[in-house]
Amino acid sequence: MITNPSFMNEFGIKSKHSTLEELGLGKVANAYWNLTPSELVEETIVHGQGVLSDTGALAIETGEFTGRSPKDRFIVCDSKTENTVWWGDINIKFTPEKFDALFNRMKAYLANRDVYVRDAFACADPKYRMNLRVVTEFPWSNLFAYNMFLRPEQKELEDFKADWHIVCAPGFQADPAIDGTRQHNFAVINFTRQMIIIGGTGYTGEIKKGIFSVLNYILPQEKNTLSMHCSANIGAGGDTAVFFGLSGTGKTTLSADPHRGLIGDDEHGWADGSVFNFEGGCYAKTIDLTEEKEPQIWKAIKFGALLENIGFKENTSSVDYLDSSITENTRVSYPIHHIENAVTPSAGGDPKNIFFLTADAFGVLPPISRLSPEQAMYHFISGYTAKVAGTEVGVTEPQTTFSACFGRAFLPLHPAKYAELLGKKMKEHNVRVWLINTGWSGGAYGVGERIKLRFTRAMITAALNGSLENEEFETLPVFHLNVPKSCPDVPTEILNPRNTWSDKDAYDQTLNKLAGQFVKNFEQYASGTNQDILNAAPKIHANA
Repeated sequence: MITNPSFMNEFGIKSKHSTLEELGLGKVANAYWNLTPSELVEETIVHGQGVLSDTGALAIETGEFTGRSPKDRFIVCDSKTENTVWWGDINIKFTPEKFDALFNRMKAYLANRDVYVRDAFACADPKYRMNLRVVTEFPWSNLFAYNMFLRPEQKELEDFKADWHIVCAPGFQADPAIDGTRQHNFAVINFTRQMIIIGGTGYTGEIKKGIFSVLNYILPQEKNTLSMHCSANIGAGGDTAVFFGLSGTGKTTLSADPHRGLIGDDEHGWADGSVFNFEGGCYAKTIDLTEEKEPQIWKAIKFGALLENIGFKENTSSVDYLDSSITENTRVSYPIHHIENAVTPSAGGDPKNIFFLTADAFGVLPPISRLSPEQAMYHFISGYTAKVAGTEVGVTEPQTTFSACFGRAFLPLHPAKYAELLGKKMKEHNVRVWLINTGWSGGAYGVGERIKLRFTRAMITAALNGSLENEEFETLPVFHLNVPKSCPDVPTEILNPRNTWSDKDAYDQTLNKLAGQFVKNFEQYASGTNQDILNAAPKIHANA
């Protein structure tokens, strides 16, 4: 256990700007600054808050909350945000007065308690770098911040001055009657004070997604930079590729290519001449994890990694990745250097190819299609995938899932703002955007078959190396997608999905049904979206 709070970090120093007085946290018992992973692991174990697995990774439980709580995420509405934030059920208003009062109660809670302080960066491109100071009640929360944000060098810590502060106190519970929250947990972003406060929840993802939301507000408006919920990699020739996709579509798997370097797996910015990682680590799901399916993640779970809400095989310290007794959302965070082919710095040039991944459980979208800029903007705003039958109680047939810009929960601005910036950059840099269906072919889930991973990889490879451009394309009805008639190492018959269905009428009806759901979903964005994007909507076939 650390007994001397004067030991500030691995370099034996702290910044000349390192003070909690500016936050009003001068009355904490001890503030431990920039402790090493070893020290944070030791602190966690000594305090009975975690154990080591047989791989050396620290395993903890986040308590009551094992995932984000979107209905308890607020943004302070003031003169800065009132007319810029896209208010609604995603961005919920919170008054400045309520924020100040709630933070004052947090400070009173933290008085005479130990806290752990982490100085870190967001954004791997120095031109867009944001200095962060993360103050946490628990040492394992601070280990998460060490893993997930970029880690300053010694000389960078000496003059470190925070742009944004995050204060995370899972043990502090709000009183809705006093504080104006919905319940006892909360995450509140204050753009004017440049601060995020998190309480009542130990789920570490609130920390990283809070900063992602901040960057989603600042970069598009102030830096002409597209913020993206995506993974990215880079080829030996320096060509950058970006992968968007909701959970279960293959974003992590398909961007993890042994022949390409990993820029990052979740959050990036696209500035002129640069695609850069916001983070310094990865935060991966571990449910059903195997070495065969995800070798990179498997190997990354070693000392320094933080496992959340996992179970162990009986009477051992070996993780049981099949165990969902605490949650299906079991997770691991680790610094990006735990991945063998990660590139340093975590950045590449303008992308040549962008992939929108969707697991279409209806089995009607083609496995690969080329999108026009207008179609790309439309599908970007739509952010489509589908849940399969049986994944949730009462789900007996595939269900559509739409998440604007593949990250609706983290968008402070109207989705059209991000889509228009995407379209602008596509045209400026002549970027190809591909819609990839990693879902079903030959029928919907339960009738058809999942498209084989080796075929999807072959199609992505053909797009990346340019060989797909030499193929003849055709335009399919309804969604008007531009589809290749052949692709190296892929059976020709699967490229047009209608060919794979034995019942062509059923295909046509299902395609029209999905198109109708796209159109209905897009109604909520129509008022803030330009006509070129609206014209890219699917056209329902009258004879189906």
